[in-house]
Amino acid sequence: MAGPMERITVLDDIEKEIITCLQCAAQALLELGKEKSSQKQAESNTSQFLRTLSQVESKLSDQINYLTQVSTGQPHEGSGYASQKVLQMAWHRLEHVRSWVNELDRLKASHLAASSRSVTSNVPNGNMTNSGTST
Repeated sequence: MAGPMERITVLDDIEKEIITCLQCAAQALLELGKEKSSQKQAESNTSQFLRTLSQVESKLSDQINYLTQVSTGQPHEGSGYASQKVLQMAWHRLEHVRSWVNELDRLKASHLAASSRSVTSNVPNGNMTNSGTST
């Protein structure tokens, strides 16, 4: 498909065709404005105007279709937008998972600390008998 420079060249050509189209319209109107106008010349300028206008419309439609594809994220030549967006979303998910893991690690550490405190606080200081009473 066409690269960025070729797209710019096509747009430049379209601009030149628009200028030609306007010149044909102006020539047709000038011819019709004369006292002794040539109907053949006016019709020739009018038909050239319509042909050029049709070409401009077709080429602009192609450009608009291309821009529609680009802006909707559909794959097309020369765009890294979709890949870049996928990468950014992957980084975002990675950071989110890291924060979850860090939070779980923090909760685990606080739970282990609380468990070890409760185990050490439940050990009696005296000697135990077989019946479980202190001597």
